[in-house]
Amino acid sequence: MSILHQVALTFIKEIGHTRAKMLLAHFGNAKEIFKMGEAKLKKIPGIGEKLIGRLNFDEALTKAEEEVKFIEKNGIDVIFYTDARYPRRLKNCTDSPVLLYSKGNANLNQYRCVSIVGTRNATDYGRQLCKQLVEELAEYNALVISGLAHGIDVAAHKECLKYNVPTVGVLGHGLDRFYPHQNKTTADKMMENGGILSEYPSGTKPDRQNFPERNRIVAGMADATVVVEAGLKGGALITAEIANSYNRDVFAFPGRLGDEYSEGCNFLIRNHKAQLLSCVADLAYSLGWEKNTETKGAPEQLLLPIELSADERAVYEIIQQNKIPLAIDDLSIKANMPMSLLAMTLLDMELQGFIRSLPGKTYQIN
Repeated sequence: MSILHQVALTFIKEIGHTRAKMLLAHFGNAKEIFKMGEAKLKKIPGIGEKLIGRLNFDEALTKAEEEVKFIEKNGIDVIFYTDARYPRRLKNCTDSPVLLYSKGNANLNQYRCVSIVGTRNATDYGRQLCKQLVEELAEYNALVISGLAHGIDVAAHKECLKYNVPTVGVLGHGLDRFYPHQNKTTADKMMENGGILSEYPSGTKPDRQNFPERNRIVAGMADATVVVEAGLKGGALITAEIANSYNRDVFAFPGRLGDEYSEGCNFLIRNHKAQLLSCVADLAYSLGWEKNTETKGAPEQLLLPIELSADERAVYEIIQQNKIPLAIDDLSIKANMPMSLLAMTLLDMELQGFIRSLPGKTYQIN
């Protein structure tokens, strides 16, 4: 598969992640998109003449050529939306990025995955909670995700290094720089058992608007998000809100009434936006985890209907009920789903290993 065209897809103006996935569902891969003429593009829902006139395919390919040079020179891994290594939990989020840039050796589809977030102004109480949390998570073979920011984020990453827990930092800028620079030493150490991740190409600065976008990846990659310590305003509460919108579990450590950096946690608990957390056993009980579960055989355990989105689950159940492979036209009618959405849904399900495509555009359970 051409990395050049995958990267170039992200440089096309006004396409965005949702339209990019829609185009992939129709044409199969990024390279084919660049080979399509205006006539075929016009047939795609949401791609009108005005938009086609603004599509900068040539410019996107030129930018991608430079980006690929940077990627190869710096040992960066490109993880595309159709890649089996793409985080499966994140793929189920409608606003997930179509491409990720990665460094390190992390398994982004680890059987268990937890995001840890909190204030940049961590107190001794918050840092102690991080230590307790990560030390206990070490018994559950979990991957820890955070944002490598000051405060709780970097405290969580450092504790992971101490207890040999794999950890990934999601950045709000390109991998040609590091912000905040004080945490780069920690990031370098994380490469041995984890790494760093970004949706942004080189040259992207750590602008303010990038960090709320970064938070959706932190929330989307995990089974659950834990808010350790947070004020009423800030990225931690945004991440918790996003996790709730994805129907993921959210937990928060309670704090003493009146403490500024516990007010956010208490707010989440009081308003039923997070479950109260006193130790990892609370989280493990809620998620049905057992200690020291080996990751052998995890792929089989992951490929369960419970991992499907609502649309995917509906399609899965229809295919499952039929003893013979079902044609895509019949599926569209039975699921009452537009062909464009169905095509993208079927592609996602096939990539995740839930279904298998057969000749004649028919599908059956894998």
